[in-house]
Amino acid sequence: MFRKTLTSIQRRHFSSSSPESPSLYSFLKPSLFSNKPITLTPSLSPPQNPKTLTQDQKASFESALHDSLTAQNTDEAWKAFRSLTAASSLPEKRLINSLITHLSNTEGSGENTSHRLKRAFASAAYVIEKDPILLEFETVRSVLESMKLAKASGPALALVKCMFKNRYFVPFDLWGHLIIDICRENGSLAAFLKVFKESCRIAVDEKLDFMKPDLVASNAALEACCRQLESLADADNVIESMAVLGVKPDESSFGFLAYLYARKGFREKISELENLMDGFGFASRGILYSNMISGYVKNGDLDSVSDVILYSLKGDGKDSSFGEETYLELVKGFIENKSVKSLAKVIIEAQKLESSSIDADSSVGFGIINACVKLGFSDKAHSILEEMIAQGGGSVGIGVYVPILKAYCKEYRTAEATQLVTEINSSGLQLEVEIYDALIEASMTNQDFISAFTLFRDMRETRGADLKGSYLTIMTGLLENQRPELMAAFLDEVVEDPRVEVNSHDWNSIIHAFCKSGRLEDARRTFRRMVFLRYEPNNQTYLSLINGYVSGEKYFNVLLLWNEIKGKISSVEAEKRSKLDHALVDAFLYALVKGGFFDAAMQVVEKSQEMKIFVDKWRYKQAFMETHKKLRLPKLRKRNYKKMESLVAFKNWAGLNT
Repeated sequence: MFRKTLTSIQRRHFSSSSPESPSLYSFLKPSLFSNKPITLTPSLSPPQNPKTLTQDQKASFESALHDSLTAQNTDEAWKAFRSLTAASSLPEKRLINSLITHLSNTEGSGENTSHRLKRAFASAAYVIEKDPILLEFETVRSVLESMKLAKASGPALALVKCMFKNRYFVPFDLWGHLIIDICRENGSLAAFLKVFKESCRIAVDEKLDFMKPDLVASNAALEACCRQLESLADADNVIESMAVLGVKPDESSFGFLAYLYARKGFREKISELENLMDGFGFASRGILYSNMISGYVKNGDLDSVSDVILYSLKGDGKDSSFGEETYLELVKGFIENKSVKSLAKVIIEAQKLESSSIDADSSVGFGIINACVKLGFSDKAHSILEEMIAQGGGSVGIGVYVPILKAYCKEYRTAEATQLVTEINSSGLQLEVEIYDALIEASMTNQDFISAFTLFRDMRETRGADLKGSYLTIMTGLLENQRPELMAAFLDEVVEDPRVEVNSHDWNSIIHAFCKSGRLEDARRTFRRMVFLRYEPNNQTYLSLINGYVSGEKYFNVLLLWNEIKGKISSVEAEKRSKLDHALVDAFLYALVKGGFFDAAMQVVEKSQEMKIFVDKWRYKQAFMETHKKLRLPKLRKRNYKKMESLVAFKNWAGLNT
């Protein structure tokens, strides 16, 4: 029967009988737009004894309507229109269409959208009943477009029924797809099915080709029958209508039927569908198989789901590229039936059939695991992997692991992710650098430093891996979390790796962090390690150390540092690298004065004068007065003559003897 129907090109006349349509005004019931009562209906109802208008009166009302529309005064325009309809009169065609279009245009109107659409609907329906020739097709379309935006499916369907009832036949392509969209957005295509049937009847009985529903509409009707109503009889009727109208089915048409047959368990009909697809020249089976999977899942026939997946992989495997929605349905069905083992088995069997050159994210395993993750079942995804190993499924493709790792990364389950990476590496598989980078960043955000270090070590073992990004992520994260001891240990571990670009700035960051936290001995050791490994200290290095020593009142260490840098500055080549600037001069002078090392302080002064660096003496006067105010020259002369001379020189330079 189905084969005969699909391949038939003979026209069949539909019955011209149709259910008695309700009156126009019953379409205006309040429930069409809201649950609140409205008083619109009586306003357009013809009065018992309508008053006849003179030509002057009609012209006056039309002029008022025109002026109100020009001024965008909706209420006055509506008032003028009601005055005309009260006398069973209609304005001229141009004004009618302008009014309805104006009422339909709710965007930026500042008025109640529902109220304007009620008026647009009522006026359009009234004109259709009274004199439809006055209403332009585009005006009807504008009303329906506004109803689509307002998600007003009831009024839209009522308007189409009104058109049918009054034999006002608007070409299907002007309104059909809009009704489909409106019904779909409101969650049910079943309402469109009635419109589809009536439009088919009119196209045949009235011999109006422009009323024929097209393939898109036919598929929408099939979707309603198969996916929502799950009615074989209705689906057969739609197929018959397509045959009568000469609408050729496509892959989606067969797909909807495949869903229904799988849902009902009609295997023989599915075989018939495949044969018919060959007859129509459709080589691809992807849509057919996806719908079959959905139908079998809905039917709870999980064995058939597995069979379809594996069957789709035979040949070139092009028909196995299922969409994410299919995998989501599939996984949800299996997990609800507690069939994790079955999912593992499907992946194992699929890997045997899949091409070795298949992209990781195109494999069945990836699709299933990714769907688990999308549904929030990342633990189930891991359980599937464990079950695959338990079933002796051999190697698991890298694409199966990636979705789980991404889920762990998103959920900051970094310890579990790191453990999974270890399993992946032990199986001989290799992750992309981007995955490592993302996991390391998540670990640092989660303050899981152990995982970050472990992942970086694994990453270093990967040949050719670009380590720069993750190296900076770790160093920055440790600095932000004030963990200089971990920074130092990490730097020591990677400093000899040529793929990691370690520079003086990295050492400076560690030294600065140690000094800031008062760990001056650790800062000094890091400085020595930096110099030993031939990383050249710069002004920032010395400034961090000096400020740290001053905070800890370790002025002698500043003296040692000055003696070290003094020799470097003496050479021209070193001076280019460690050029004394104002900030460094200021830091050294202040610390040496506070520590009472006036000889070294005057060496800094002399060096600053040579290099023409301005020095503000007032700051060092203050430092001297705060620390050495009670220092007496006679006593100092007896103990240390050289220091006395340095003190005098400093006081003379600073102006402390005046």
